[in-house]
Amino acid sequence: MAVKLKDYENITGSKVIEEVRLLGEKLKGYAVLHINSTAVGGGVVEILKSLLPLMRDAGLEPKWSVMKYDHDFFKVTKMFHNGLHGQQVMITSEMKEIYLAAAAQNRHLLEESADLVVIHDQQPLGLTAYRKGISRWIWYCHIDPIYAVPEVWSFISPKVCLCDLAVFHLAEYARNLPLLQYFMPPAIDPLSDKNREVNLVEYKTILEKLDIDPGGPPVILQVSRFDRLKDPAGVIQSFKLIRKNKDCRLILAGGGASDDPEGKAVLDEIRELADGQSGIRVIALNPDADLEINVLQRRADIIIQKSLREGFGLTAAEALWKSKPLVVTPTGGLVYQVLHGKTGLTARTVEETAKQIVYLLEQPGFSNRLGAAGKEHVRKNFILPVYLLKWINLLLLLNARR
Repeated sequence: MAVKLKDYENITGSKVIEEVRLLGEKLKGYAVLHINSTAVGGGVVEILKSLLPLMRDAGLEPKWSVMKYDHDFFKVTKMFHNGLHGQQVMITSEMKEIYLAAAAQNRHLLEESADLVVIHDQQPLGLTAYRKGISRWIWYCHIDPIYAVPEVWSFISPKVCLCDLAVFHLAEYARNLPLLQYFMPPAIDPLSDKNREVNLVEYKTILEKLDIDPGGPPVILQVSRFDRLKDPAGVIQSFKLIRKNKDCRLILAGGGASDDPEGKAVLDEIRELADGQSGIRVIALNPDADLEINVLQRRADIIIQKSLREGFGLTAAEALWKSKPLVVTPTGGLVYQVLHGKTGLTARTVEETAKQIVYLLEQPGFSNRLGAAGKEHVRKNFILPVYLLKWINLLLLLNARR
């Protein structure tokens, strides 16, 4: 059964839930159409799976539609994704034609009856060419676009400008756009399989399934898609430095998303780097392996997120929710979750990362205090009902502007 707002009251307190219901009354029957590029894998999918039932419970009428595509389209949009993150890419006229053709093939997803259409990330942006009716439109950018290369930004930004509003996770992601911009970080669902409490039977069963010892040396873990921007190679380099002085293990775990055609190649690269290295496990998980990730995070002694670019990085919030000490690269939304010395530690280089992990291994009391503070930080700021309240305030703002 779908969870309800009341199910979160013991976590968030009654005040947030009451405010959601009070303001939600003003939007009763408000139809919101979310459109993205995949139903499997990735942060947007996780957010929508949990957000839509709570939107419905608050009185809104949300719907979620997913683009249909071919492999060539996602090779193109992955290139756009890399370019938005600052990687130098070559965008050809043929790529643009593939992108625009996919939009034309998916224009049937649009519904004139929707009060609001939400376009998630760059893949469905081509649909703005088919905007009609009285619906309001939002582009929700889930990545860090600060370093976007001109070749990509000059192609997609005119499509963004056909919307009424652009939403970014952080204020520093704002761009020079002739439309209203709103800043709204995402959140985790503490009652989902990825974040809920697990019982002892579940814990032992999953560890046995993954062939992981519930005891033994400390475990260092990174959970992420197999993407070069997550720097799994740098994680392995840091681990090699740590192993010179500490007996520990490294687990690199993650899955893929159907809109990421590079995942398999990166996974193969990381397996080759880890081959023959003592104490390193590379685990390729199914996209729906939420409970496995939950147990892995609970088994870990220290969790790392060594991303080179990160729109927000909900894997950090997931780990903090489980009271784990974190070491992250101070990039994007990670710095809003891991407050250095308060809810975790930050490190920029391979050497700094290794040094911080060793320090946490040697200071278990400090590590525990970081973990406890991190969980409270997530509870106050990055929990699903708090996120829903921000959504409702955004919709009320749009209505007021109308």
